[in-house]
Amino acid sequence: MPSAPAPSSTQPSRHAGRKFARMALDYWNDGNKWAVRGAVVMLVALTVAQVLLAIWVSYWHRDLFDALEARSMAELTHLILIFILIFALTMGVTALHLHIKRWLQLDWRRWMTELLLDQWMTRAHHYRLQLFAGEHDNPDGRIAEDIRIATEAAVGLAHSLLFSLLVMGSFIDILLSVSGSAPLPGTSIAVPGYLVLMAFLYAGVGSVLGLMLGRPLIRTTNWLQTVEANLRFGLARNREHAEAIALLHGEPHERRQADRLFADVGHGWNRQTIAYLGIVSFSTGYGTLLPVFPILIAAPQYIAGIMSLGLLMQAAQAFQRLTSALSWPIDNLGEIARCRASIDRIISLHEDMKILDREDREDDHGERRIELHHSTRPELEIRNLQLTSPSGQVLLDDFNLHVRHGERILITGDPAVTVALFKAAAGLWPWGRGEVFLPAGRDVMFIPQRPYLPAGSLRAVLSYPDDDAAYTTACLHRALECAGIAWLQPRLDDNEDWTRALPLRAQQRLGIARLFLQQPGWVFIEEATDAFDTKDEADTIELLHHELPSATLLNISRHNGMDHFYHRKLVLSLPTASR
Repeated sequence: MPSAPAPSSTQPSRHAGRKFARMALDYWNDGNKWAVRGAVVMLVALTVAQVLLAIWVSYWHRDLFDALEARSMAELTHLILIFILIFALTMGVTALHLHIKRWLQLDWRRWMTELLLDQWMTRAHHYRLQLFAGEHDNPDGRIAEDIRIATEAAVGLAHSLLFSLLVMGSFIDILLSVSGSAPLPGTSIAVPGYLVLMAFLYAGVGSVLGLMLGRPLIRTTNWLQTVEANLRFGLARNREHAEAIALLHGEPHERRQADRLFADVGHGWNRQTIAYLGIVSFSTGYGTLLPVFPILIAAPQYIAGIMSLGLLMQAAQAFQRLTSALSWPIDNLGEIARCRASIDRIISLHEDMKILDREDREDDHGERRIELHHSTRPELEIRNLQLTSPSGQVLLDDFNLHVRHGERILITGDPAVTVALFKAAAGLWPWGRGEVFLPAGRDVMFIPQRPYLPAGSLRAVLSYPDDDAAYTTACLHRALECAGIAWLQPRLDDNEDWTRALPLRAQQRLGIARLFLQQPGWVFIEEATDAFDTKDEADTIELLHHELPSATLLNISRHNGMDHFYHRKLVLSLPTASR
């Protein structure tokens, strides 16, 4: 399989919104679609209710100031009772709206997380994704953090946009009805609904200037999120490899690396700060002028007696509502930038994993260069296999191998070749051509040099990838005893970070213990006993033959003196032309 082409760096930013919308449509039509659609309908209905309450408040304010101007205590008491009702309805609608909105945000996040996790954790995509270039760094952060940001922000922005559009339509009508006409300065020409025109002019000028000042914010936010993810990843690696760093006294190097990563964060933060300066300064002035501006331009009509105090205040409030609705792009520019950056990162990862999906489908039709098959025959066969490095160097050429069930084969030679063969047989090596026929089912077990020890109890670690209830305690004890780590038997139910709690030799023995526990029919080992001394390795191989007498064993090992345990020995080296 040739390495996949690197996705275009501009493609996600140009088309990410459209692709994200298609993903949202898939969510809308998924199995939980009626609950989702019901939540969206309820959200729209409650948004309409919020706008109707805002309109009611507008007329209540007009009546309040008219009552104050008339000094009517009876009318004031009546308005207080009405306000109590408005207040109660507003609280109820807002609370219910918040509950449904947060349910929708979480459910959409759950659906999208499951979608990307299904792509990431299938057919070794989480491993293969590292093997070709593309915009998919820190996939764990994209799944955990960017999906959260994108779904929360998208729902929030959609609601605020709908609210602004409804407010705009409603308060244009109110402003037209209360503003009347005003003559153009120096003329007798009357301009009907002049406050509406002034609101559009005020918001239009503000939007244009705001967009111009805020354009750099999207780029700087995307960059900052990337370098923040790099810092998190670097610190997580320090935590994962703390013992090795301490043994090598590598703390100064790691500290310098962390300083460099944080320097990138600081640079990104400063770039974002500069981008924020213009938009925040402008927004502050824009927002400060907004409450005063409509009163100033409508005051002549009030002074002339054309408007009552209530109408003046209603006009000022309607002007503010309308300009706020028209200013939605400016008010939400930072959130749009954050959402857009996360959408770009999600779509980049999604698209690169779709490349792997396409390769898998090609593989199923025998069109990939290394074709992995699951045969029904009890044998392993490799035909005309060529393995190359990522740079194109030939590691193994025209290699053929036929292994019958029950055979034991020792594989030695150049580590680059033997490791590539191990990964190719497991379907993890993407460079080369040829065919690999594996026995069908889960009866093939690949044991890497460094076993994976998941978080949890030792019982769960030993049973992995099966459930920890799949084996009896007696079976687990027997496996630990055979692997030479019976001293761990009392700790089966202890929860530890076992990669730190155990030395490498004990970790490798845990990997071997899984063989004794799960009893596979085919075993392919990649230097999984290299931390053992020669005697311990010989004892382990001898016990494997005793406990798994009919199993087929292919063992990659660099230790000498093991030939007598095997039926055959393969010595693999680089082709002469590649050395």
